[in-house]
Amino acid sequence: MWALVACLGIAVSVFAVPASAQSLGGCELQGNANFSPGLNSSSQPFSYNFGGNLSGCHSSEAGVPESGAVAAGQTLTEKVTNSITGATDTVTYQEPAASGSGGCASSTTSGRALVTWVDGSDTVLSYSTTGALAGVVLSGSVAPSITLTAVNAQAGDPATYTIATDRYAGDSTAGVLAFQPPEPTACTEPSGVGVAAISGVVTLAGS
Repeated sequence: MWALVACLGIAVSVFAVPASAQSLGGCELQGNANFSPGLNSSSQPFSYNFGGNLSGCHSSEAGVPESGAVAAGQTLTEKVTNSITGATDTVTYQEPAASGSGGCASSTTSGRALVTWVDGSDTVLSYSTTGALAGVVLSGSVAPSITLTAVNAQAGDPATYTIATDRYAGDSTAGVLAFQPPEPTACTEPSGVGVAAISGVVTLAGS
């Protein structure tokens, strides 16, 4: 239904539009990824989280949101009903961790990202990436939902929280990303790159 293009570096994803797509669009993205352990010249397993803002969104489809936020592997705060007390509790839930293997020179990753649009609608993205140096190729699709796990739930609070896709269901994703460490020489250090800026233009497309 819609094309969402974004640059999420070694971490998250950019989305390119299939030739058969009937609706197109795009957003500018600015964000940051956090890696553990930091990426360096060695190849090793790692996990990461990402958070960023989508702005200047446009589409051939009328009425689409003009901005939103995207996150992978982060925590969200939700209001839930306690089954014991009946009270409304505020609980922190953890998104599924995104993970990968490799380093600064090359990498592969996979995960799920949640896009929360300015109008309150949600899009869950299931993606994988293959990276070489600062360039990353992503492919994926819009997933039906994402399930988060409670971090600080009290007795009676839901142990999990599921967010369903209610915008752009059935769309596919693909693209090219940019990875921008604050210090390029960090890739040569044992501690590696722990934080990197991610920026660019992203797409999501449907037929």
